[in-house]
Amino acid sequence: MHLLPTQEEVVSVLRETGALREGHFEYPNGLHSNENLQIPVAMRRYQDAKTLSVGLSRLLRANTEIRALIPELSIVAPATGGLPVAYGVCEALRARHVYWSEADDDGKPQRFRQYIEPQPGEPVVLVDDILRSGRKLSELKSMLEKFGAQVMALAVIVYQPTPRTYDFGSLPIYYLARLEASYYADATSCEMCRSRMPLERVSA
Repeated sequence: MHLLPTQEEVVSVLRETGALREGHFEYPNGLHSNENLQIPVAMRRYQDAKTLSVGLSRLLRANTEIRALIPELSIVAPATGGLPVAYGVCEALRARHVYWSEADDDGKPQRFRQYIEPQPGEPVVLVDDILRSGRKLSELKSMLEKFGAQVMALAVIVYQPTPRTYDFGSLPIYYLARLEASYYADATSCEMCRSRMPLERVSA
């Protein structure tokens, strides 16, 4: 595998580990899709986790502004899916530290744990396993900016946009692979529903 894994190599890892599956899936937001991607399934194997995290860190290091800030840079992720990626990227970059947001229940706003929160002016990179809708990441970005942190970039293993993906504006977005799945707003518009293809509901 290359020092920076290619799109084909990343997809191969995802398929071999069972992280990327094809079928008929319904996401919690009601969207139907022909693909289900669960990055944590691939992150179970240490070597695969290291390959993906190091590859992502190299994309970030190529940005001269981010590279200059690495001694003071923090990696921030939404719990829990982004944490393995965040720790892997932090280790590979030798960044300052990692922290995360969490929510007590689905639907409730994210928060930082007491004593684990950004400082005014602190440079941070948002990290997650996948960017699909971007809801959690956009909420986390707003939280960080309210604390006065400087959000430098967003980095994910896979970018898999949907028709409802949040617009992050001019914020740089780094990813190892981009996957284009088919999405349908609901069962009424879903071609797979019309063909009576078995449906599997995705928990998260």
